[in-house]
Amino acid sequence: MNQRAMNQAAGTPSYRTTGVPVRGGTLHTALWGPEDPAAPTILAVHGVTASHKAWPELAEALPDVRIIAPDLRGRGRSNALPAPYGMPSHAEDLAAVLAALSTGPVVVVGHSMGAFAAVVLANLFPERVRSLVLVDGGMPLQVPSGLSDEQIVVAVLGPAAERLNATFPSREVYRSFWKQHPAFSSDWSPLVEEYVDYDLTGEEPVLRPATRYQAMADDTAELHRGASLLKALDELAVETLVLRAPRGLLNEPGGLYAPGYLDAWAEKLPALSVREIPDVNHYTIIMGAAGAAAVADTVREALAVA
Repeated sequence: MNQRAMNQAAGTPSYRTTGVPVRGGTLHTALWGPEDPAAPTILAVHGVTASHKAWPELAEALPDVRIIAPDLRGRGRSNALPAPYGMPSHAEDLAAVLAALSTGPVVVVGHSMGAFAAVVLANLFPERVRSLVLVDGGMPLQVPSGLSDEQIVVAVLGPAAERLNATFPSREVYRSFWKQHPAFSSDWSPLVEEYVDYDLTGEEPVLRPATRYQAMADDTAELHRGASLLKALDELAVETLVLRAPRGLLNEPGGLYAPGYLDAWAEKLPALSVREIPDVNHYTIIMGAAGAAAVADTVREALAVA
């Protein structure tokens, strides 16, 4: 049975996958929505330890929008692609995806690290990007000065980074691990479970998260002081909206970005505006139904701008 038939048999006829040639191999890429390349189209870019399976809630909220969502280099079913990683490498991969699968510039929606990659994509390949929707990401992270790259990983990601070096004896054990995660304790859903199941590679009893640790570490170091990011922000030339989650990676108050921090960036960057999505954390802003609905509203606004 081919991939399209498998997807339709699974009851998701709008979902299909393809491969896009990039440096070192093929970038695994999913699509939802209309098959017509001329349909309203967005590029959805996931976070640092995630995959394209972070986006089904948004796809359900935007059934008439064509969503292109790759597994980034070093993650998901693109995890065998070689280094170097980093935002310029991701931008090159994303530009290749858009060259293969879109007919013109698109709205780019980036979550967490995906927002940083989106900003650099817009700077390096401006012909590919119509506007940016940055979901709890894209602005330099607030970390103490003087930290090493590894200390930045620990400070920003904590348990999310530790998980990448762990093994799990079964899918059920991995699901249990995630069900206890503070971000999902009250927002578990079949789509979250699908995301968790997809995140495993190997065979029982030795299952591992799909994200390569080195890819995560190299990329996270750039989210604070990466030269490509700082240049891209200094030269930001497309309309950009940052959506802030008021709660963080562990559902803690305060969020990834402290209140007021993003507003200060908006004062410096004329193309940038900020909006807060209430009652969500860093994950549920896209993986919970309420958060995804709010992001979908924002995407529709961006698509409506000529």
